Amino acid sequence: MADLLVEKREHTTLVTLNRPERLNAITFAMLEGLTQALKDAEADPDVRVIIITGAGRGFCSGLDLKEAAEGRGIGGALAGGGGVGHMGTRDLPTVVLQQLDTPVICALNGAAAGYGLDLALGCDIRLMAAGAKLAPSFAKRGIVPESGGTWYLPRLVGWAKACEIGFLGEDLPSDRALELGLVNSVLPDDAVLPEALRWAEKIAANAPLAVKAMKRLYRHGLGTDFEGHSHHVLMQLMLLFRSQDFQEGMASFIERRPPRFAGR
Repeated sequence: MADLLVEKREHTTLVTLNRPERLNAITFAMLEGLTQALKDAEADPDVRVIIITGAGRGFCSGLDLKEAAEGRGIGGALAGGGGVGHMGTRDLPTVVLQQLDTPVICALNGAAAGYGLDLALGCDIRLMAAGAKLAPSFAKRGIVPESGGTWYLPRLVGWAKACEIGFLGEDLPSDRALELGLVNSVLPDDAVLPEALRWAEKIAANAPLAVKAMKRLYRHGLGTDFEGHSHHVLMQLMLLFRSQDFQEGMASFIERRPPRFAGR
């Protein structure tokens, strides 16, 4: 049985962490596979949304501790260990996630801890099962969030709440995660993936060039001033005005029919 499943459903690539007996703990092979799956989806012009979820009752319990103890996996990557091979930190899934223009939905079917929490935070949208939890227990293990958590949390919830989450290291049930704004919606446990697929379908029905440009601009806006950002927005608009999708968007509005975007 493959530890990582990749399935294309119309305009959506569904990626499933598939080690349910280990609550989908991440191995080195899974890191490589997930990175490649994300890059492949980004390069496929027919893919408009990516969904990441887990098999069984957990989303991801973090790094495979056995591999980490042996200096392999992401532990080896950060320490410069020999088990990493050609894979550097730039090729880690959480780094690649930050570079994608394709929207990414995390279907949090179960607990997300350690690396699994950082992976979830790296997605654009998070839908969470009512029975799931987020486990930011880094301080209880003598470490820090190694794969993006220290970058994402202050931006998602503000400085004070990020400090509360990180310093206390207490589990966050779904209702608390929703209250903090860490997830977009909380759903019955068996409804998370179906709802994620519905959201993906709705996103895919919109103009993919515009959606990807919007995501790029969101990312750009995090690190620049308003005037500089506005210049980038204008440049993106000029490009979109020349697209077939823009013409289709205008025509469908005038003709009062659903648009049929081709991504061109």
